[in-house]
Amino acid sequence: MAPRPAWKGYLKLSLVTCAVELTNVVTHAEKVSFRVLSRKTGNTVKRIYVDSETGKPLGDNDEIKGYEVDNGEFVNIEEEEIEAVQIESSHTMSLDGFVDKSSIQQIYLDTPYYVAPADKVSEEAFVVIRDAMSARKMAGLARIVLYQRERPVVIEPLGKGMMLTTLRYGDTVRQTSAVLANIKAAKSDDEMTALAEHIIDKKLGKFDTAQFEDRYENALLELVRAKKAGKKAPKPKAAPRPSNVVNLFDALKKSLSSDAEAGGKPAAKTSSRPKAKSSAKAAKPKAAARRKLA
Repeated sequence: MAPRPAWKGYLKLSLVTCAVELTNVVTHAEKVSFRVLSRKTGNTVKRIYVDSETGKPLGDNDEIKGYEVDNGEFVNIEEEEIEAVQIESSHTMSLDGFVDKSSIQQIYLDTPYYVAPADKVSEEAFVVIRDAMSARKMAGLARIVLYQRERPVVIEPLGKGMMLTTLRYGDTVRQTSAVLANIKAAKSDDEMTALAEHIIDKKLGKFDTAQFEDRYENALLELVRAKKAGKKAPKPKAAPRPSNVVNLFDALKKSLSSDAEAGGKPAAKTSSRPKAKSSAKAAKPKAAARRKLA
């Protein structure tokens, strides 16, 4: 069954338009989820709205959205009135500018969506826009109304289709100066940095999503299977908690040794204590062997 589009509308480049639809890249269909049950009866329960003053439950027709304009004073807004609010980006994504995608900082990238032509008639214009951006190696900037909010987006070619990524507004992103300002600007020891580089080199590999699995969800499923079989909940293995390193140089050397014992490349020979002016290149391995991400 094809996924339901998250948005339908038009993609526009100057006077060229085509009907498109957006589909969520991420799916939560396989995610472990729990329902709330009555402990006494085992029946599922449902939440209801109640009047905060009288405590009486409300029916669907008794509910209305309200916007607080003052302390305790609200303006009532009907659902139909919200749906009637339309601007151009409610139905059309106009490509107003183009940038190199790599020029957009990662912190501004939010949610990805696949973009595909909505019908056969739109395919030709869609392909022309996609291929033009691909030839120029550029991504388009536009705006779209999603979930009752206008969002800036970046659109780029992706195989036979395109990918749209919503962008965060600048005033919603904490700048590095507000969070990282207290980190002291100190230069690390060359030999210890070289040891850390060696560890990184031993763990180099290709990005492969098949290498990743949700181990927490697996543990939840193990719990569910045990309970279903009438067994006691499995005892979780206590994961060791790390602590701050006391001797950084020794910790780096031990890391190299433990990785070598686990089947990695042999550890590089190092002196018993770090040398302040040793070359970072000296500790880099010459072997070309690589290890996939664990």
